[in-house]
Amino acid sequence: MHIHQLEKQWAAIALMIAGLFVVVILSSALFHGIHAPSNVEAIDSAKLHLSAEFAEDKLGVQEHPDGSITVRMVAGRYGFYPKDLVLPSETNITFRWVSLDVIHGVHIPMTNMSTMIVPGYVAQVKTLLHHTGDYPLLCNEYCGMGHAHMWSNIKVVGKAQWEALNKQGGVNHG
Repeated sequence: MHIHQLEKQWAAIALMIAGLFVVVILSSALFHGIHAPSNVEAIDSAKLHLSAEFAEDKLGVQEHPDGSITVRMVAGRYGFYPKDLVLPSETNITFRWVSLDVIHGVHIPMTNMSTMIVPGYVAQVKTLLHHTGDYPLLCNEYCGMGHAHMWSNIKVVGKAQWEALNKQGGVNHG
């Protein structure tokens, strides 16, 4: 069986393009901090309101002594709870989400923050928000008829403004 030289060249070009795609994906994952969630934690979605961590009075922002932040949120038809959050810039933030009902996705545009929220599991993502401003928190996984209305707001403020809001009690602490 003879393979024409032109066919060999086109096969080589196709393999080089596929290799280029692999290099681009790997380099963007390494240099932009994009990685698959590795935290696998099961939770009973039917009893979230009774859980120690995701009870209604525990949702929101929790600041740790080292200055890092944990944000606990619940996704359910059709919203993220709490609805509005204020977070400091240039701070290590761990988002922890659970779903009340179906699979949801969460995405903060213009950041590296995006994950799926699967019922029965805790979705955890660590990030650093560099720029101050208002960010929408969007559901990017179709979850039913009210999907288009499923959003929340995150306001990222500078460290000085964060400290002032903390003293005034203007931060949604869980």
